[in-house]
Amino acid sequence: MKKLTLIIAAFIVFSSHDMFLKMNTFFLQPNTIASLLLYNGTFDNSENAIARKRMQDVSLVGNGVRVHPDSSQWTEVDSAAVLSFKTGEAGTWVAGLSTHPNNIALSAKDFNEYLEHDGVLDMIEWRKQNNALDKDAVEKYSKHVKAIFQVGDKKTEDWKTALGYPIEFVPQSNPYDLSVGKTLKVRLLRDGKALPDQLVYAGFSADGHSHDHHEAGGEHQHNDTQLRTDANGEISLKIDHEGQWFLRTIHMAHSNETGLTHESNWATLTFEVGHGHTHSHGLPGYAYWVAGLLILAGLLYFFRRK
Repeated sequence: MKKLTLIIAAFIVFSSHDMFLKMNTFFLQPNTIASLLLYNGTFDNSENAIARKRMQDVSLVGNGVRVHPDSSQWTEVDSAAVLSFKTGEAGTWVAGLSTHPNNIALSAKDFNEYLEHDGVLDMIEWRKQNNALDKDAVEKYSKHVKAIFQVGDKKTEDWKTALGYPIEFVPQSNPYDLSVGKTLKVRLLRDGKALPDQLVYAGFSADGHSHDHHEAGGEHQHNDTQLRTDANGEISLKIDHEGQWFLRTIHMAHSNETGLTHESNWATLTFEVGHGHTHSHGLPGYAYWVAGLLILAGLLYFFRRK
């Protein structure tokens, strides 16, 4: 029985990876039915659907208005929770979801492996420096995820909305003004204040295949693409590919709460660059129609002269 319990605990630890809000495309049309997918696992695969009772807050923000979709709008599809909603007026929208905290008790070995596996490297380093690798842990954890998507062509200021979650990413400019080669600055907030010196991971998905910090089998790599927030709690993300981008972090601290040793708050942010063709690339669309008609008229005139 003890062995079975340890196996179940290990399964829970290594199955409860990051949480992401995703869409098939982050470029939507106004006043249409859309789907928001909640993945619990990796950016490519959801290992289980989150129960509605775990959801402490679900928000959609557009044109300065924040609404909370009803729980009946959620369904489960292929191990993911899916929110069906109707887009509103054109603008840059924000979706957010925050979970109630859960507690989990882990042996020292399982806790160390979990820290290494999910990239909580500052805590594993603290344990090494303080001869605490043999200490068991009881952790309280919760997850807070956001997505920014574009409805129609009109850009609005909603991208800068802070939802008041315990931890969250807030861009410092509109992600839908980005193109390949540009840099996006993002601030990380903890309890509404800038969080400096925090390890952050970035990645993107192009053509359906993620290029983040995962090894085969879903494990994370943390050797060559880590970011760390500066004194202002900001990271600078260089956009070098079109596709769906994400940021993720786990902030873990020691806890003085009775019965606990640690508390962690997880955060992710997702958005898309390039595939929606909503940003201007020089001339407006009608100019290409005019140019095409002029070229066609010129060709007709040329052949008639011939």
